[in-house]
Amino acid sequence: MTETLHIVGGGMAGSEAAWQAAEAGVPVVIHEMRPKVETFAHRTGNLAEMVCSNSFRSDDHEQNAVGLLHWEMRHAGGLVMREAAAHRLPAGGALAVDRDPFSQSVTDALRAHPNVSISGEEITALPEDGHWIIATGPLTSDALGRAIAAETGAEALAFFDAIAPIVYAESIDMDVAWLQSRYDKGETEEERKAYINCPMTRPEYEAFIDALLAADKAEFHEGETAGYFDGCLPIEVMAERGRETLRHGPMKPIGLTNSHKPEEKAYAVVQLRRDNALGTLYNIVGFQTKMKYGAQTEVFRMIPGLQNASFARLGGIHRNTFLNSPTLLDNQMRLRSKPHIRFAGQITGVEGYVESCAMGLAAGRMAAAEILGRTLPPIPQDTAHGALIHHITGGAEARTFQPMNVNFGLFRPVDGLKGGRRGRKDRYKAYTDRAKQDWSAWVASQEVPA
Repeated sequence: MTETLHIVGGGMAGSEAAWQAAEAGVPVVIHEMRPKVETFAHRTGNLAEMVCSNSFRSDDHEQNAVGLLHWEMRHAGGLVMREAAAHRLPAGGALAVDRDPFSQSVTDALRAHPNVSISGEEITALPEDGHWIIATGPLTSDALGRAIAAETGAEALAFFDAIAPIVYAESIDMDVAWLQSRYDKGETEEERKAYINCPMTRPEYEAFIDALLAADKAEFHEGETAGYFDGCLPIEVMAERGRETLRHGPMKPIGLTNSHKPEEKAYAVVQLRRDNALGTLYNIVGFQTKMKYGAQTEVFRMIPGLQNASFARLGGIHRNTFLNSPTLLDNQMRLRSKPHIRFAGQITGVEGYVESCAMGLAAGRMAAAEILGRTLPPIPQDTAHGALIHHITGGAEARTFQPMNVNFGLFRPVDGLKGGRRGRKDRYKAYTDRAKQDWSAWVASQEVPA
């Protein structure tokens, strides 16, 4: 009788790991403490709930490392990418989804799988035997976090994640705002008008920055210190780095033309992205924040077009823990001191839904092969999955290890291609072509003849 794989955490990584192992024929138990034990950020008890954003970022698999991860997961029969496609929303060149139906469909697919069962109890200690994957993500429970810290012999590293607010579409003034994707990107009219844009003049921008800097912010508990992950900085932290920082970040006006006043160039633009299929909810892109709730409504209503905004959810901030994986995990993502335990997802030091899901896919396949007594070829380093795994299990400098998004800087050079910005397009295409060839061969090597 095949041994059971236990997975702690039903987020992106845990859900994908469970699917991959179950599809390989391994019995899987997902241990998900929600909704019995709640977290600050989650709203449901569903698996693969999207908390911070509804976007899986770029879907360009020829020029973007994130899009390449999408391609690799699709080619490996990934559940998350399958359901993301089924619940896709217009978002220009990005892959955004209707978050609630998406997570419900992932939950339904796993509940319906004959090899998967779901348990609702909280796991508070590291198991001493069996086959386990810990994929508890940024909101690992306090008890399990203490157990991991005790086993690894060091305090868990930590940083803070912030959540962006969501606005009711009906409360946005479309006499001020307009619909357009940056540079009109997208293959359909719906894609080319996937974002709501709110323009700012220079005086409006300056007043907004003043209010942002002066607003009441969330206080941290005594003794609680951590940095921020640069890919998810609160807007007020960005503003503190310089008054023009936001205008060159989430509020950049380039590639956008105000349809109400096409002759006027906005000094800054705030973008909102559709958050559900009905088009009734929009999230403010890049506006993660640690402002207190009252301050948020006051400051965000200073944005032209949002002066009467009604909020379905305000922003927030939560603590995120991760391992020093280069010292603690082997190249099979196993804890060196307890090799029957693998880790996957954000807790390994990758950042983002896509990267977390990819590490779940890898861990699920690795664990399944081990349980079934099969030899799993190493994931090729020149794939997007392989580049990430190499980084977190030894490629990164352990002393300065911080969460990392997938990017082409993690890829080995392709011989004969020039560096620099001018050669970037050809270089990225070479990276993705090489990765696809290697990934396809790796997936094919695991196919069992009928």
